[in-house]
Amino acid sequence: MYDKSDPRASLAPQAAASMIGVTGLVAEPQEGYFYDTAPQIDDGTGKTWLHRGHNFLIAYTEALPGAVFGRIGQSDEYAVLLPEAGAIIEWDGAREDVSGNSLTFVPPGNSAVTLPEGGVIVRLFSTQNSDLAEACGNARGYDTPRTHIPDFAPWPEPVGGWKIRSYDLDVPRQEGRFGRIFRCTTLMVNVLEPFDGPRDPSKMSPHHHDDFEQGSLALSGSFTHYLRWAWTSDMADWRDDRAVEMGAPSALIIPPPVIHTTRATGEGSNVLVDIFSPPRVDFSMKPGWVLNAEDYPMPEG
Repeated sequence: MYDKSDPRASLAPQAAASMIGVTGLVAEPQEGYFYDTAPQIDDGTGKTWLHRGHNFLIAYTEALPGAVFGRIGQSDEYAVLLPEAGAIIEWDGAREDVSGNSLTFVPPGNSAVTLPEGGVIVRLFSTQNSDLAEACGNARGYDTPRTHIPDFAPWPEPVGGWKIRSYDLDVPRQEGRFGRIFRCTTLMVNVLEPFDGPRDPSKMSPHHHDDFEQGSLALSGSFTHYLRWAWTSDMADWRDDRAVEMGAPSALIIPPPVIHTTRATGEGSNVLVDIFSPPRVDFSMKPGWVLNAEDYPMPEG
């Protein structure tokens, strides 16, 4: 149920009770309050908070000047989001000087990201990287499998083969397009445009997903995430409605098929990033929504 001004109102309709006959779906949201908890890593690179979903994980770092973040034998493609500071990204002998306000996809294998001046860096990985998944503050939150979420399967390799692919986030707004969406083989990242001031409470967008999680990463401002669990025939699945208030930086992993919507509540600039793994088909089917669709093909069929 989207407000008519929301571009997602043009998506194919989804029945609100499409999984109502299925039981055992309940999972708790995974809340990460980076601003109010100790980091999982505090060393010469800076402070890093690690928070996971079923298929993806977030590494949010307040990096010290000169910090280097290397991956040896990385199993699959990962993302580097630089809200402000620039970085040097190296992979397979190639080097790219990447500016701030950018999103970069780094291929599997050996790579390194250096922040000469320090600053915030967000790295997004699949949970196929077990070393990082086990280091997450909420690693035990997935000891019980999410059986209604399909096994992770990467999307096809990029056109022209593997290379560092960086995208400027200075993208003009466009009527009918939702956010700034990019995808790779493992992830879909939607860097939503900054929202100044509280969101109009009469224009909310409650909706749900049948079989994939949504990660909501707050980079600035404050948000209230509203969550409602559908009633199934098993009362063990029932939960009270929740309004989860979170500042920044923070991350919330919303489980399916929880009905959810988010209201920006900060008086200043509120910046939210939505994360999905693997990429969403419905967003990918909308012409012009995925800004790098020419680089990353969809699966056949």
